[in-house]
Amino acid sequence: MAAARGGAREGLAWLGRPPEAKASWLYRATRLLARIVLFGVFRFRVETSGRELLPDGGYIVIAAAHRGWMDPFLVMHALPLEPRCWFLGSGPSTFTSRTREVLIRRLGGLLPVWRGGLGIEPHVASARAVLANRAVFVQMPEGTVSGAPGRLGPFRHGAALIAIRTGATIVPLAMAGSEELYLGKRMVTRILPPATAADLLGASWDAVLPPEGSHEELQLARRLTARLADVLGPAVEEIYPPTVDPARHSRRLRRLTWLLLRPGRLDRDEGQGVGRI
Repeated sequence: MAAARGGAREGLAWLGRPPEAKASWLYRATRLLARIVLFGVFRFRVETSGRELLPDGGYIVIAAAHRGWMDPFLVMHALPLEPRCWFLGSGPSTFTSRTREVLIRRLGGLLPVWRGGLGIEPHVASARAVLANRAVFVQMPEGTVSGAPGRLGPFRHGAALIAIRTGATIVPLAMAGSEELYLGKRMVTRILPPATAADLLGASWDAVLPPEGSHEELQLARRLTARLADVLGPAVEEIYPPTVDPARHSRRLRRLTWLLLRPGRLDRDEGQGVGRI
């Protein structure tokens, strides 16, 4: 698909401008419209806690568990309007038409990734540009919506590697309830205390950065990934039960689950994805 478009331009190369922290009029209008649809028409209910913990700007959000198309909206709902948040997102899933691609570029908020793309360096450059402008860089380290509800799926190491190279403050964000959507669906997000990679790794790391691209750097990223899962896992399990409605509860318009996903099964065991964002 990337070849058909003339190449896989990722991140800043695709965006063509610095990722802004200020909310434009188009972004404000689109965000307002999205809120009207999600919370007015679909009547989704989202409980968010921990906003008082957020830094002023220039930080990385690590969000999990990623279980549906609603998750980016859960992140944006948990964060303030400004500074703006920027996501690494799948180019193939997002750019389904040229018109949509042009609109998303103008709207901002997405830095596209192509599977089998150009390596980690463009994504590190994207993160550094976002952080330099005091905006918020968001990653969902599970990468896809596969995994059982109420617990984490396997994390990829890219988010930890970016956190190590940038040295930015990390804000873990626990999410639950987006695996099945219908009118009035309840979801919960919880912002956890910010920390740096050094804080999370503790005394096991001497805070000396390994050479970029080295085996030692990858091993450090794996350790940080495990620590992030240790932090987020219990929070996701704790906030999940309030999102589960009793069996007798009406589930009108369950097809909302697949509004921006390929249709598939709801009982998503690990490794059995139904789509990606």
